[in-house]
Amino acid sequence: MSMIFFACVVRVRDGLPLSASTDFHFNRDFLECRKRLKALSSILAQYPSRGTAKGRDFSIHFLSSGDIACMAICSSNYSTIMAFCFLEELQWEFAASYDTTSIGLASRPYAFLEFDNIIQKVKCHFNCASGSQTKANWEKMEEELKFRPPIQLKLEDTELMNGMTNGGPAGVHVEVAPTYRMERVTPLGILSLVLNIMCGALNLIRGVHLAEYSFQEDHEGIGNVIAFFLPFLACVFQCYLYLFYSSARKVKTFVLFFSVCLCNIYLYGLRNLWQIAFHIGVASLSSYQILTRQLMEKQPDCGV
Repeated sequence: MSMIFFACVVRVRDGLPLSASTDFHFNRDFLECRKRLKALSSILAQYPSRGTAKGRDFSIHFLSSGDIACMAICSSNYSTIMAFCFLEELQWEFAASYDTTSIGLASRPYAFLEFDNIIQKVKCHFNCASGSQTKANWEKMEEELKFRPPIQLKLEDTELMNGMTNGGPAGVHVEVAPTYRMERVTPLGILSLVLNIMCGALNLIRGVHLAEYSFQEDHEGIGNVIAFFLPFLACVFQCYLYLFYSSARKVKTFVLFFSVCLCNIYLYGLRNLWQIAFHIGVASLSSYQILTRQLMEKQPDCGV
């Protein structure tokens, strides 16, 4: 029967399963296909964004974008175009439900298990959909696949099973989340946090006092109020970026740093050069600490 049997959402960088459909099939070939899907999920970063692994009875399709990838097991005669339409819709639904920060911080398998309801709903829709209901999506996806066809893999390819652990035993896939933790906080990092909190407090206090005066007497001073509040928010987010993992950390760090610099230059007159240099110096130190504090490397084999 031509249909979608199973679907899941995984994190690309380590293959951590975030959510999956809860329907179970006990066909031996299907269970073997599930094992291969798990192995493939851990090495998705090595492949292009679209791919298909075909077998005799089942096929695995995957679509990755940013931090996540959607994967599905379908019958071999199920339309590849329809499968990628399904994965695309699933990806949109997941991206609308969860942000990149929560995805990056997920530390256990199936952290977003409640998303299963949406997976089931979308899967049922595509398994029951008529041609007229999906014609528009079909044509659009057909053009995309012609322009950028998915990589073709063999389901029986044992490299899918061996690739995840640099020569580890075939067919083994640990479904416990890897321990991704930030490196230890250094004394210099603690100093940057303290200085950042102090700068944030100074900006907030000055901003509140200036706001009271501006709203009562000087309405032209609103720009200065904003120039105090923006560095306050930047200080808060710099502390967050230093303490917690977040995707696109480098971009966020530079945006926050330049925001602090521009706002303090704008405040020249309300602040002297030494004060401006102090605030920019603290922002520079915080940015450096954020960029140099990395995730702890994954242990090669922890035996669990």
